Amino acid sequence: MGNTTKSEFDFTLSERKAFDETKAGVKGLVDGGVNKIPTLFHHQPDKFEKASNSCNTCHVIPVIDLANIGNDSSKHQGLVDIVKEACETWGFFQVVNHGIPMSVLEEMKNGVKRFHELDTEAKKEFYTRDRLRSFAYNSNFDLYSSPALNWRDTFKCYMYPDSPNPEELPVVCRDILLEYGKHIMKLGTLLFELLSEALGLNPNHLKDMGCAEGLLTLGHYYPACPEPQLTMGTPKHSDNDFLTVLLQDHIGGLQVLCQNKWIDIPPVPGALVVNIGDLLQLITNDRYKSSQHKVLANKVGPRISVACFFSTSARGTKLYGPIKELLSEDNPPKYRETTVADFDNFFVSKGLDGTSALTHYRI
Repeated sequence: MGNTTKSEFDFTLSERKAFDETKAGVKGLVDGGVNKIPTLFHHQPDKFEKASNSCNTCHVIPVIDLANIGNDSSKHQGLVDIVKEACETWGFFQVVNHGIPMSVLEEMKNGVKRFHELDTEAKKEFYTRDRLRSFAYNSNFDLYSSPALNWRDTFKCYMYPDSPNPEELPVVCRDILLEYGKHIMKLGTLLFELLSEALGLNPNHLKDMGCAEGLLTLGHYYPACPEPQLTMGTPKHSDNDFLTVLLQDHIGGLQVLCQNKWIDIPPVPGALVVNIGDLLQLITNDRYKSSQHKVLANKVGPRISVACFFSTSARGTKLYGPIKELLSEDNPPKYRETTVADFDNFFVSKGLDGTSALTHYRI
């Protein structure tokens, strides 16, 4: 918290505890009629730099069409080439014709909205900071470590490798969570095959390493914000996984940092946003880029998004380091090995402070 004095820190800590203990999240503030956001949510002004492509179409994240990918070998190779360029340049791309019905995408967004708009008392039984719970709802996972809070509430659900007991999931989103998880696992398998081939490896290489073994689903709810110029939906960060598949609604606000410029990722109907995570940058020895991104707060809302994180079981002890087949005398390892659990613990302890967790593991 910079040069904060002990008394100031104690004050902000007590404010954070008071907010946490309401178990009502940011939505609770909005429901209470807040028209000035608490100072706990104030971010530094440099966080709000406008995207450079707001009026410029030359910076556009690639949109990849997966239709008939298994039926046309020449198209398949073309897709591998596009994925390679996207992962090495942007760290982001969007996919369409991915096989998940539009009705499922819409119901998933509706399920997230239904949960977050339950009465506070109904949501309280799910409110926890216990990271091992199969389903957990709270506001700001890094509430006690971040420089400033974010205008966002979230539920998380561990889908694989240990599928949740349906009875542990809220009725309002139970069925769609389980259905969506199956669709995303199937899509993830295909994406990891393309990512492996784009590295010049066997299509099953990343999957066999366990990169698609675990799936965590996050249901984000960004309420309308009375003073969006003072806060963030999600600040600058990169993801602590191998790969993220994001479903965003029509409101927008997602931006990626590319060549020191913020670039809008506008919603494309029916599309899913795919981005490289820190662990995939680590094991590809910087071939693939885990780009920093953020979500702006907005006077319009609520904004709904669903982020699916591919990783391994958090309880695993397997070490991950740069893939041997990608190394050479001219390309020695740039990172030390780590377990997913160690990486995740470090990421959570530092919070969304604007820095990359990868720096900690760089040789």
